[in-house]
Amino acid sequence: MSDLASASQEASSAGYQKLVSQALESLPVSAPATAVWRTLGAAGALRALYGSSNTLGPVADPARLGALLRAVDARGDNGATLSVLVQAASALPVLGSGRSGPVPSAPSPVAAAYEQTLAGTTQVALAATDEAAAGSDLSGLGTEVRIEGDELVVHGGKRWVTNAGSAEYLLVLGRHRPGRHFTNFSWVLVPAKTAGVTVRAAATHLLANSATGHIGFDSVRLPADHLVGRNGRGMTVFARHMSTERLAGAQWAVALTSRVLADTRERLRQRTVDGEPLWHNAVVRQGFAECLVRVAQLRALCDSLAETAVKGQNLSAGALLKSAVGLTVDTVLARCTQLQGADGFAAGGAQGIRAEAGVLGIGGGVTELMLAGVADMSEQLLAELRA
Repeated sequence: MSDLASASQEASSAGYQKLVSQALESLPVSAPATAVWRTLGAAGALRALYGSSNTLGPVADPARLGALLRAVDARGDNGATLSVLVQAASALPVLGSGRSGPVPSAPSPVAAAYEQTLAGTTQVALAATDEAAAGSDLSGLGTEVRIEGDELVVHGGKRWVTNAGSAEYLLVLGRHRPGRHFTNFSWVLVPAKTAGVTVRAAATHLLANSATGHIGFDSVRLPADHLVGRNGRGMTVFARHMSTERLAGAQWAVALTSRVLADTRERLRQRTVDGEPLWHNAVVRQGFAECLVRVAQLRALCDSLAETAVKGQNLSAGALLKSAVGLTVDTVLARCTQLQGADGFAAGGAQGIRAEAGVLGIGGGVTELMLAGVADMSEQLLAELRA
């Protein structure tokens, strides 16, 4: 990239972050995630997030995606940030992949839902994790999507779905025929109030503002135009956008850990032992500095892999980013909980944040599986490192 293009991109990203920050500054910290999403949509921030598109849907601008997540994370509500992240990095792009209707003058329900969600007037929940299989085993899911004449029939269940309790639309990944082949799966847009749909809140006090829940589909019938994209393209589309979600997770991880480190540093500067701030203790400073280095390394990895990740053509980018998040976040937050001492157990302290941040090492693929994928690609990665 030329110096002029780089400067232009930085200016564009700075302007976008200012747009998002100004839009959110008047919103109460206690506002529900739906209000955060509405505000972002009304400001045009969601529509401006996607710089281009291809045959598999909208492509997010990585710098703007990072700016969006930093601004939302600054509010300190991890549930709301998770809600925004899943929609912006996964649900909207997948929905956008099937937005072209057969008749340009008569938009499909998918296209209409996409536009409403971009405008922030509705939310969409990405219902992928299945009740019939482990979260990491998407090809083993049991939710079915049958085509019967001019209708779709959805039957099964999804679990741990972000925005399940607040979304107007459910974006459901199901199988249309038996077997694990990637062409056996499709996406369906299910209005949340359709007969046969049941939603129950997940039994957890963590990430409360994410409206996470479990969804049941009891032979739910829909018109055939609620199929998202072509039948059998579900896994292909999902794989295309998965690395963008993993980049978003890494960008959020940088924002979250930086926020907690800044808070921890301030606490250490305020607390004293024998008249000296804890911040002046050499052991404390070394432990803090190690955390800072880890976060700086993760930020550098985000910057170096951002363009590759959003293009979705290099599996190693997503695997590296997701693995790095798993190896960084809990290590950094564990040290912060130690440095904050008893204060870490207070509301807003590092102990509670660490528990909620655990989603970064599980959602979208557990760290151990990501590392296995990195090992599988080791020959390619080593060649790139030595080039």
